[in-house]
Amino acid sequence: MTLEEKQQEIIDDFAIYDDWMEKYEYIIELGKDLPLIDSSKKTEDRLIEGCQSRVWLDASIENDRVRLTADSDAIITKGIIGLLVRVYDNESPEDIVKSNLHFISEIGLQEHLSPTRANGLASMVKKIKLLALSAIAK
Repeated sequence: MTLEEKQQEIIDDFAIYDDWMEKYEYIIELGKDLPLIDSSKKTEDRLIEGCQSRVWLDASIENDRVRLTADSDAIITKGIIGLLVRVYDNESPEDIVKSNLHFISEIGLQEHLSPTRANGLASMVKKIKLLALSAIAK
C-alpha cells in the first residue's frame, strides 16, 4: 500500500464517525493497537521534544525501508503517533521526506487538538522526517 493509499484509508476510516467524541475514541483505540516499543528503547534520546506528553519513537532501516515503533504515556497522544506510524512505517526514506500529510487536515485532526497537542503532532512529523533524512544521508 502506498503512502497516499494509507492516508486515504485513514480518511475513509474517520468518515464513518459523526462527531469528535467518537473520533477521539477511535484515536484511543488506534493507540491500543500500536505495536509495543521494546522497553529498552524508551530512552531519553528517543523522546520527541516539543510534546507535552512523553513520546518515544524508534526508527530503523530494513531493506531500504524505514521501520517505526513508538509509545506514549498519554492515550490520545499514543493514538496520534499510532496514526503517523501507520502512514510512515515501511516507507522509503525519500517518500517520507517528500510526503505531504494531507490526511491530518482532511479528518480535521489539527483543529480539534489543543495547541500543545497540535505542537506535539508537528514535532512528531518533524522528528520522523528528520530520521528519514538522516537515513538518506548515510
